Formats: sequence, C-alpha cells, structure tokens
Amino acid sequence: MTGMIPISSNSVRLRGSSALALIATLVVAAPAFSQTVAPAAAPADAAAPAAPAATDAQEIVVSGFRASLDSALSQKRTETAAIDSIVAEDLGKFPDSNLAESMQRIPGVALARGDGGEGKNISVRGLGAGFTRVRINGMEGTAQAGASDIYGAQNNGRSFDFNVFPTEIFNGLSVRKTPSADVEEGSLGATVDLTAPKPLAQKKDFVVSATAKGLYNTVSKDVNPRGSLLVSKKFGDGRWGILGSLAYQERNIREVGYSAVDILSSNTNGGFCSPVGAATAVPAIGSKGATATLCYPGDPRASGATALAAYNAVLAARRADAPNTPGSGAFFPRIPRYLNSEQKQTRIGGTATLQFQPDDQTDMSIDLLYSRFHVVRRDNYIEAISFGRSASNNGMPDTAIQSLTLNSLGSVQDASYTGVDVRSEGLVDNFVSTFKQANFNFKHDFTDKLEMTALVGVNKSRLQTKQRFQYYMDAIDKPFTFNYNGNSTPDLGFGFDVSNPTNFNYAAGLADGTVLGGFGFQGAPRYNQTKGMTGEVNLNWKAFDIFTVKAGGQFRRADFTSLSTGYYTADITTKNLPAGVTLSSLSMQIDGVNDLWGHSAPASWASLDPEKLISAYSLDQARTCGVSCGTGLSQVLEEETSGYLMGTFDLQDRLPIGVRGDFGVRFVHTYQFSSAFNPVALASSPTGVTGVFTSANRTYDNWLPSANIVFEPMRSLLLRFSASKVIARPELAALTPSSTINAVTRTASVQNPNLKPISAKTFDAAAEWYFRPGSLLSVAYFHKNISTFIQTVPQVVPFNTLGLPEALLAGSNTGANELFTVSAPSNTPGGKLNGVEVNAQVPFTFLASPFLKNFGVLANYTRVTSKISYITATSNGAVTATTEAALLGLSKNTASGTAYYEDKKFSLRGTINYRDPFLRGVPASPGSDVQVNDSTIYVDASASYNITENVKVLIEGSNLTDEQNRIYIDSNRKDTLFQTRIGRTITLGVTVQL
Repeated sequence: MTGMIPISSNSVRLRGSSALALIATLVVAAPAFSQTVAPAAAPADAAAPAAPAATDAQEIVVSGFRASLDSALSQKRTETAAIDSIVAEDLGKFPDSNLAESMQRIPGVALARGDGGEGKNISVRGLGAGFTRVRINGMEGTAQAGASDIYGAQNNGRSFDFNVFPTEIFNGLSVRKTPSADVEEGSLGATVDLTAPKPLAQKKDFVVSATAKGLYNTVSKDVNPRGSLLVSKKFGDGRWGILGSLAYQERNIREVGYSAVDILSSNTNGGFCSPVGAATAVPAIGSKGATATLCYPGDPRASGATALAAYNAVLAARRADAPNTPGSGAFFPRIPRYLNSEQKQTRIGGTATLQFQPDDQTDMSIDLLYSRFHVVRRDNYIEAISFGRSASNNGMPDTAIQSLTLNSLGSVQDASYTGVDVRSEGLVDNFVSTFKQANFNFKHDFTDKLEMTALVGVNKSRLQTKQRFQYYMDAIDKPFTFNYNGNSTPDLGFGFDVSNPTNFNYAAGLADGTVLGGFGFQGAPRYNQTKGMTGEVNLNWKAFDIFTVKAGGQFRRADFTSLSTGYYTADITTKNLPAGVTLSSLSMQIDGVNDLWGHSAPASWASLDPEKLISAYSLDQARTCGVSCGTGLSQVLEEETSGYLMGTFDLQDRLPIGVRGDFGVRFVHTYQFSSAFNPVALASSPTGVTGVFTSANRTYDNWLPSANIVFEPMRSLLLRFSASKVIARPELAALTPSSTINAVTRTASVQNPNLKPISAKTFDAAAEWYFRPGSLLSVAYFHKNISTFIQTVPQVVPFNTLGLPEALLAGSNTGANELFTVSAPSNTPGGKLNGVEVNAQVPFTFLASPFLKNFGVLANYTRVTSKISYITATSNGAVTATTEAALLGLSKNTASGTAYYEDKKFSLRGTINYRDPFLRGVPASPGSDVQVNDSTIYVDASASYNITENVKVLIEGSNLTDEQNRIYIDSNRKDTLFQTRIGRTITLGVTVQL
C-alpha cells in the first residue's frame, strides 16, 4: 500500500523506506532534527521553510511499512483525543499470530499470552482486558476463547480475546486512550477500533491479493499452513464496489514444562506421616491401619536421624499469622508435575462489504464479518498427587519424608519421600469460538455545514465447549524426589518406570478413600453466548467556522446466556475395567518431553488414551440432561440508552498559537435484567436434583463529562490535555443471580446482580514533537482515580442473609441461620493509578547516505504505578483484613522497540517487547499474598523481498530467543507455579498482488 505525504512546493521524490536501525539517541543528536516542515494543517499564510533549489512542485512518496507508519502518525496528529493506530500493510507484515500481538508496538499496550504462548488479550496503560472495549467496524463486540485453568479458564462475557480472529481480515486498528462524548462509554483503559477494508478505499478498480505461508515450530516440529485472499472491484465509475476477504490457518502447538498447581503450607492437608521416634504419631496409631512403624498398611514410617530432623524442621516452620500452627511456614507444591500440552487450532475468518456512493454527499455500506476459532487441546501430566490429598484420600498424612531442605523463607528446595501416590492425568478440551456481525453504515452531507452518520448492526459471539474430559490412572505408595538444583523449576523423580502402564492402577476406589483412577466430564457440553445490537444516529453541525456542534443518540443491547448441561450419573460412573480390557490396551505414550524440556523429565510416560477409554465405556453414547443435572442456566440482558452533546473548536487562525479541542457530556441510562436457574442436589428430591429460579432487575444512570484540548505553540509541537469521568461495567457473568451451594460443607459461590460499574476520574497530558515528516518524539502523563473497584471477596455470613431461598437447604440438616463461607464479587474501594509514556518514531531520511536513509526505529516505554485496596478476609459481613497492591494485570514497566530497513526491493524488521511482572491474583493461597506472572522478553523479526512488482517472498520469525513464561506465587518466596516452553516459530511465505 502506498501513502503520499505532502511536504512543500519544492521537495524531492523518494521511494520506499523502512529499515533495520541503530539507536534512537544517535538520531536525536543529529543536527538535521532541528529542521521543521510545515504540516498540512498549518495556516495557509504560514511562511514556508527554506527549500533547496528544485524544479516543479513534487511530493515525497513512501510505500510499504513506512507508508503505514506515516499514515498512522498523520491520524494521531489530527485527532484531539490521544489515539495510536496501526494501518494498512503494517498490520499484516509483522510475524503476528493475531491482533493482540500486533498491538504490542503501540505505546502503553502490554500483551497477555495464553496457552501455547499465543497472544490473547491486552492491557492498556496498566488496565487489563476487562477495562478495554473493542469495536469492530464501529460496533462493540465481545469474543471469548477457552483456556486451561492456569490462564484463568475463560472470560465472562464482556472481555475480548483477540486470538479468535485472524490478522488478515482487518486493515487497521486504533487504540483510543482518552474519551470524548461522542464515543460510547464502558472503557476505563482504552477503546480499540478494528476496521475491515472498504472497496472504494482501494487505489485500483480491481484488486486481488493472495498470501500463502508455511509455519514451523521448534517444539511441535510441525509445518502448518496459513493463507489469505482479498478481492475488491469497483463499478459505475467508482460509485459502488464490493470487497471480500478470507483468511485460513491451521496450527499445531506443543507446550512443555512444569506445573505445581498451587503452593500450600504443610499443615493444609494434615501434615506428613511422622517418623519413628516423633513426639506425636501422624496419622494416629490405629487410624486406617496405622501402627508405630507404618503410616498405612504396606507403607512404613521413615526412620533415622535424617528423617526425624526433616520432619521436625517442617513442624518448626511457622507463619507470623499462624504462630501456633506447626508446619504453617513450610511450603510445598500441591501437585508437582511435568506437563505436555498439544493444541490443534483451526482459525478461519472472512469479510464482505458492499459500498455505494450515489453522489459526493452520500456514503453507505453493508459490512459482514465472520470468524471461527476451533481448538482441541490435549494436556497430559505425570505428577505426585499425594501433596494435594488429605487423610480422607490417604494423601499427605500417609507420605513419609526421608530427607528435606527448606530455604530461609520455608520453601522446599529438595526432598525425598516414600508413600507418594503418582498419577498420570490427561485432559481433552474441545471448544469452538465463533463471531458473526452484520452492520449498515450511512453518511450524508445535507449541506456543507450539516452532516449525519448512522449505524445499525447485530453481532453474536459464542463459545461452545464441545468436550472437557478428564482421565487418570494412579500408582500408589511410590518413592519420589524433588530438587531445584539451583533452577527456577525442579527435577522430579518418580522412583519407578512410569512408561509401563502395568505399574498403574485403574479401578474403583477403595473403601478407605484410596483413589485408583477414573474419569470425569467437566460441565460439558456448555456454551457462553453474547448477542449484541447497536443503533445510533449522529449529527455534526458546523455552527461557525471555528465551532462545530455534535449531538447524537445510541441504543445498545447485550444479551448474555450461559448454559451448562450434564450427564446422567448412571452413564458416566467410574467403573472397573471392562472384561478383557487391560491398561496396556487403553494406554498410549507421552514422549519427547525430556528432550524438549529437560529437568530430568522421563523419556516417556504412559497415559490413558481418551478415545480408547471413551469407546471402552461407551461414553460417546452417554445421555445429557440439561439444567436439571447441570450447573444451571443464567442470563443477563443489558440495555443502554445514551445521548451526548459535544462542541469542537479550532482557533488555528484566530490566535497566535493553534488551539483546538472538544468538550461535552454523555448521559447513559442502563437497564439490567438477570436470571438464573440454580440446580441443587438434594436427598429429598425423587430424582436427586431440584432447583429454583431467581431473577433481579435494576436501572442506573451515569453522567460522563469529558474534554480534550490541543495547543500548538509551534507548527511541530502539540500539547494535549484531557479530563473525563469514565465507567467500566462488570463482567456479564458476574451479574447473574446464580449460586453454587454446598449445604454440607457450608460453602457457596454467589454472583452479584447488584454490582456497580467501576468508575474513575481521569486526567491526561502529553507533549508531541513532530520534528520531521514521519517523525515523532512524545511524552505523556496519565492519572486515574478509581473510586469503585470490583473484587471477589470471601465472606463468612449466615445463609439467610444471602437472599437465596431456604429451599436450597432442604434435606441437608443445615439451618438457614448457620454460617457459610461465601465467595462473591463485591464493590470495594479502589485506588489511584499514575503513569508516564514515552514514544519515538524516527525514520533516518535526514541522513546523507542513500543507504542509511532507508533505516528507521520505533521505540516506546511506559511506567505505571497503582495502589488498590484489596479485601483479604471478612467475618459476619465485616472486613477483617485488607492489603494494598498493584492493580491486577498491571506491569510497572513495559517497553517495545523496532528497528527496520526498507528499500524498493528488500524489507527487514526486528522487534523486541519487554513486560514487567504483573499480578494475576490477590490474595493467593493461605500464607501466600499474591500470584504473579514473571517478566518476559519476546523478540520477533521479518524480512521480505519483491521479486517483481506483484510478487513478494517473505520469512518471519517469532520468539527468536525461545522465551519461557513463568508464573510464581508469593512476593517474597516467589515459588514457581508454572513454567513452560513454546519454542520458536519460523514462517515462509509468498504474496501475490494483481
């Protein structure tokens, strides 16, 4: 794509630039930077800078990557709000799996990765995915993809997972960081606009562009296809046109590593089996066959000075908040395990646009968009399960410590055990995420001073879980070793041949609680679905040359439905192996993890084959039974009716300096209706299941003022200021009146239909220096005073204060006035967020060398700090403990740098993205204050060569340094919860354009 940037009446023609660059600070020092060039927006009578002797009026013409950078910079400069964009071929030319990875290069945007290391969602200026609204072709949309539990399972109806969409179906995106009254509310962090290409915007009457790629990954060792096609045609002297695009990708991803699931203090599950000679016997003598020398029949107690010293060291470790609890300060992985995760992804997307301009005053279009993301993820683990089991399952209290080393903070460093139950576990997660949208856009100029725009559209986002099937087989009472060896993840030793399936058991559990294998369906099939509808009308009246009035109204509807079905218990009860079936005939091998991960991982381990297991038990014929035996049906209907009045002004020609801006207010009326059917297993019900229907509705109003002002004291310098009041609504699923009640254990999980939106007052200030064409140095400060936050808070309250029907307790022998431990989302005090953002875009066109002119750099750095008040404990509705910590998902420091080279034939680019650690959970497990994602550095590069004007070959590489993602727990101990390797990905491709 080619962009043309007017420079002056006497300028030279230069083609193609972009490039692999050196250091921006050298550029800043260059004398040529003092030169200024009059922008297109400068006053007509402004004096033009001195120009070299030249002939005719000419323009600088740039193409490719640099053209897209210049176009994005031009958009940023003319806006009154703070907006950063990626446009044209820039979006598709980086080695990005999806849009989230493309946005890493935008200042203040940090990427959050999910399973397989693929970019999933973003945070903007420290505010995570739940605070960011995404509009597709002008209409708000949501998109959800499934995930493993470590990555938070799935979002709940309002957030946006960018990995649902292929990059190629869009030709531009913008990140709006400050609001204005004409932009719909709902964003605390940013509003992201994704736009698909339009036929009448193409430079040629007929355009065909096709790309074919092959991707190779160093961990999966597979080659996968990726391709895209765009066809556009204009008719009727360019008055109407049609455009269609299609993108397809298959990808096999393999991820290997270590997981601890959680880190628990040794007292959590009853402590370890005491050695011979300990002051008190654990488990107690006579309990389940325990004797003075046996933890459990066939499982001897440890003996000797080393074992006794190890056991006493665990008892002596105590937390400050539990000084009277032996072992409360000794921390062990809940389920230490090696993991192997393999995903098969299929991603397809397409757009179709019919555009019509009957005259110069009218533009209308119908836009259709479709995307489908299908993933089958297979996770396999070889793990020590005893540390996550209590005495009821013969877990930790039947495990004997033979030797042990704890560090000064109480974390286990190395240990050897006997009596450990070892499990080979697997999980199949099969889900499909689809997104469909259709919208009609209309624009008409009634006069040269009055303009109207309108939009009406519908969309639907649906996440369908087709299958979530867990299966496992167990080996009982085995030796086990654990040793960090100075690394961030430990070496695990299982003490027997884990590749031999005959060393495992698969049978119904024993009467004493011993588990010997099994399977289970985790709430599948199920779906989350959000239907959206938007209608809006906007008027733009130029009242005076310097002042324009804008007004408009909008109606939006979001209809969120979540449904989980279940299976008839009789069809899926764990059973002994069928006659004539052996574990060997049902098993398969998980191999190669030792080579790909190391850390003493076994060369292979035996696992049940899920397809063979399903066939053996005829589980594919199991009957589903709807809400009566599932987790329930819930729904939220949310309707927003809004209107705004806004004024924009431009005093460019009336004052010695340029002054322009906007101010206005938006009023929003919100209606919310939510309902849920809550099934509960009860002994008094003939079917064993009953339930109740609950509903809630409410309305609330918000007045949201905003203002943006831009000063231009000189033609190359902009000073921006913005102030506003903003809201971000709760996730839709959190607004359902649904609950999960266990009347026996007196625990509950309750959603909250009365959650208030998160609200904040914001202030932004920025200075932008456009010192040369296509160049920018800028610094911005931003402040957000968050007055209301939402947090899931544990509470201990009487059941009859929850607003739930007492019928839920029928047959449980639990009274309505008894105390329940309840987890529920609640509005909590917020906190303040402050940040600074620095950005540089420097093409080296000022250099004398024809070769060096083709280089350039992009760089940005963001620093954000925040203090949010978190509630960590309550009792009888009163807060008993709080803590202050950073906002979830906020990295204090993020940075991105890109160096590029581009001439008529050759293009080369490299980028590096850094992100500081960020919080994933507050609080974490008892004794651990936080869960943290460690810092990451990702390096990508791409190169292309134009064989002819219409044919280009390319090579791309992502994660070139083989970066690994690590999640740890506790800000002091930093015990590893999860760390995996995803490998490097190399892509070869060819693009043909007609």
